[in-house]
Amino acid sequence: MYRFLEQTTDGHMTRNVKTVVRDLNMLELSEMFERDDFNGYPVEEDGQVVGIVTKFDILKCFAFTPSQMVPRYLDLMNRKVGDVMTPEFIYVHPDTRLTRVLQLMVEHRIRSIIVLDGAQKLVGIIAREDVINALKATARD
Repeated sequence: MYRFLEQTTDGHMTRNVKTVVRDLNMLELSEMFERDDFNGYPVEEDGQVVGIVTKFDILKCFAFTPSQMVPRYLDLMNRKVGDVMTPEFIYVHPDTRLTRVLQLMVEHRIRSIIVLDGAQKLVGIIAREDVINALKATARD
């Protein structure tokens, strides 16, 4: 377990990250979630990450109050990613320790965290599974 304390994001993140753009509609996004089996995608615009969109963001579209009229499914699914994404997102750097990543995931109840370099460019994403695998690997040592 002591080795886990020294591990950084760089050694465990996924580097080939699929991203989406703001004008992708929710129907296309839901198909991507189904096909890729991801929990979230970074939203990019002009080479910069401008937000994150998750399966939870899709679910939030369907949360109604008793006084709110329920729109049709296709009307909701034609909404754009830019309308539902989370523009304020948590990110880490490649040299961030996994202990910090784990703390952020637990504290904010998130499944994955975007990894940006010093120039704020997307270099990867680290998911719960990555952290769990790192814990398992260091526990065997």
